[in-house]
Amino acid sequence: MPTSDREGLDKKIDLLTRLVAIGLVSGKSQREQIKLLSMAGMGPKEIADLVGTTSNTVNVALTALRKKSQLNLKSEGAKEDA
Repeated sequence: MPTSDREGLDKKIDLLTRLVAIGLVSGKSQREQIKLLSMAGMGPKEIADLVGTTSNTVNVALTALRKKSQLNLKSEGAKEDA
């Protein structure tokens, strides 16, 4: 496949990926959008572009989500021990 065809195909795939991602997170809070897009395998820069924020904001939200998840796991473990 010629390079120009491949580049055109890559651009179309990127556009479709963005459209699906936007549909997935539409109507959800920013934190939920970040969580879902991260779970879908997107990086902070890609998520920031889609959500309309900075990659730093995305990184802070992801860190908070990880901490919350760890706290939930610890509290569930304590319930099982009781």
